[in-house]
Amino acid sequence: MCPCSTSGLTAPADSDRCRVVLAFHIDSGQVDDVAVNGLTVAVVADTPQLMSEGGWRMGMFMDEAASPEQAEALGAVFSGQRGGPMEGLSPLVGEMLGMESARIEYVDDGRRHRVRIGDAIDMEVEDFVSPLDATGKGVRVSGVGFPADTLAAGVATRSRVDAFGLSFGNEGKNAFSAPFSWAA
Repeated sequence: MCPCSTSGLTAPADSDRCRVVLAFHIDSGQVDDVAVNGLTVAVVADTPQLMSEGGWRMGMFMDEAASPEQAEALGAVFSGQRGGPMEGLSPLVGEMLGMESARIEYVDDGRRHRVRIGDAIDMEVEDFVSPLDATGKGVRVSGVGFPADTLAAGVATRSRVDAFGLSFGNEGKNAFSAPFSWAA
């Protein structure tokens, strides 16, 4: 289980760097009067072993389906300029690697979650359900806070990233998924 996510970024990662993709699909939402329904934003980050030390290298993908007005609104939210959860992370970013518009395919099949971003990212995570869990709800981690208070624990069944000068794969490593609801 990722020590960074479960400790509020205060426990060190299991490796010398933490390389992660956070994909956010917006089922329904708006920023001021700008509707952002159905759009997806993804953040790619390379952080030191202890995330709270800062010095993150981060890039962002914006759904090519976003209008210029939607892209501007979402860029402000995901850079932390609009407050909310991303505001707390923005001081940790030491280098912004860029923001690109790309075709983003997002699929949520309940326990399987997939995101494909052009030729740069291809990821799939599957929520973990213990064979001893008679409810079938799966393993949940509560009290996390970001990006949501409760996360479904899972595993990356496919993971290939080649974006913003970062190349990595997290296949076979832990992953999280969760619906999110933010306000600023």
